[in-house]
Amino acid sequence: MVVLRGATMVVDNGFLLPRVTHFAYLSYLCIVNGATKLTSAGIIMALERGVWILLCTILRVTYGLPTELETQNDTDDYDSKFCHPLVIGHRGASGYTPEHTLGSYALAALMGADYVEPDLVMTKDGRLIARHDNELGLTTDVHLHPEFADRYRNKTIDGNPISGWFTEDFTLAELKTLRAIERISDIRPGNARMNGAFEIPTFQEIIEMVKSLQQSQNRLIGLYPEIKHSTYFESLGLPMEKLVVDILASYGYQGAEAPVYIQSFEINNLKKLKTMTQLRLLQLFDSKSMSPYDQVVAGSGLTYGDMATPEGLQEVAKYAYAAGPDKSYIIPRDENNNLLNATTFVSDAHAAGLKVHPYTFRAENNFLPRQYHNAADPDTPSVIGDLDAEIREYFAAGIDGLFSDQPNVPVRVRAACKQKPLYAETSKQVKAT
Repeated sequence: MVVLRGATMVVDNGFLLPRVTHFAYLSYLCIVNGATKLTSAGIIMALERGVWILLCTILRVTYGLPTELETQNDTDDYDSKFCHPLVIGHRGASGYTPEHTLGSYALAALMGADYVEPDLVMTKDGRLIARHDNELGLTTDVHLHPEFADRYRNKTIDGNPISGWFTEDFTLAELKTLRAIERISDIRPGNARMNGAFEIPTFQEIIEMVKSLQQSQNRLIGLYPEIKHSTYFESLGLPMEKLVVDILASYGYQGAEAPVYIQSFEINNLKKLKTMTQLRLLQLFDSKSMSPYDQVVAGSGLTYGDMATPEGLQEVAKYAYAAGPDKSYIIPRDENNNLLNATTFVSDAHAAGLKVHPYTFRAENNFLPRQYHNAADPDTPSVIGDLDAEIREYFAAGIDGLFSDQPNVPVRVRAACKQKPLYAETSKQVKAT
């Protein structure tokens, strides 16, 4: 039994879900329109279509899901159908829901994100799935499956020793028996209440859901996949780049104006992609002292810091459309975790012809600069601080977009703009009623 009661939802045995958490869960159910299971509460919900329509209507009224969209002025930018700066739902809306699940992506879209970001890794049988890393222990319940105990391995991934269970040792069918769990449950205990609710999605399932959401939301929603561990997977005979491009093309995503960015921390795979597709590419930047792993293998000595110089950014612009730096490249912090003055990274990147989409904007004290910690409780890592204020600093620095775990916050900060309707006739009909 599900009872909506004010700011919480009472589910079956009295288990309480916070407002945003049950919004995420019910939003997901509205998308899949079928039965699902919330393991942590022992609930099975199987509702007829009419009940789903009623439930989704309640969501629309209660949470203000968009029913009407206004147009915006077109620009010369490829993203002219989106508001600016772009809002990218980082691993979906991972501040509210376990990351890289259909529920997380659905919530990000319903919160107004322009793009949703799946990290892609490979299975043993050559399928693309969404996980932040190929190690499964932090984000799935694989440890609860005794049938997979013998899959535990010690490996070296991108030069780092890691122990656990790895996607490349499982078929897709086996991975579909696992369920997602919250990766940082100490910071996001509310998300952990949804442990067990979602499967591991394939890239195709994410695309199909996004296309369905475009219909229901009457607006364009983009895809922002990241290719993870490219050199490593290629060494296993599981290259990812052509498969990513082919899957996107099979759903109609082709050409520079398609609402897609493909991103990577490596360089050579982006250069290879440049010869394979006109889809936009983004070069990610890790810490300045680190090197892209393909450059480590090649022994080039090139670091991300080298790539972030004006000359380095000119080189990046030869194969990439945008740069995705850690946000400290743009506004660094001092030894007390307070923001300093902005650097020239944005202006240097713009001078090279690159857009700038920094990562990652998160609302908890643990991730915020000290001056934007929660004033009443600045020392508890999980408490929500003033992400709005941090985002305003970066908007003022001239960024073109950002990755956020709580995409509703940057959407709110740039709230003056609404997206252009995907279907003009539908929009007119909605306004007429």
